[in-house]
Amino acid sequence: MGHSPNLDFVRSICAAWERGDFSSSSWADPEIEYLLVDGPSPGSWTGLAAMGEVFRGVLNAYAEYRVAPEEFRELDDERVLVLHSYSGIAKASGLEIGQMAAKGADLFHVSAGKVTRLILYWELDRALADLGLSA
Repeated sequence: MGHSPNLDFVRSICAAWERGDFSSSSWADPEIEYLLVDGPSPGSWTGLAAMGEVFRGVLNAYAEYRVAPEEFRELDDERVLVLHSYSGIAKASGLEIGQMAAKGADLFHVSAGKVTRLILYWELDRALADLGLSA
């Protein structure tokens, strides 16, 4: 099975994140829906500015924050699920996230070459349960 454009698109976004480069938002729809399902501060936001603000909050809380994609799953024409591990050092406590064996997932909804909805799970098991998938 060949690579779909959506899969390649999501891979390119994650490649930047893996390098610790979170500067670009050209991949996101201006009215993107951004959801944090679990983790320290769950919620949902709409629009690039709001997403950027929430994301900066995460980046500011951790030193050397990295997201390493481990598996890409195309669920349908619109959705790509990325299973990843993440690491960083909490600035407040000095505790490394990696010590918590952190595995999560990001669900990208892609339409017309933009991400219209990005759903983040800190807990991989929660993502798989919500989507009715197995690890």
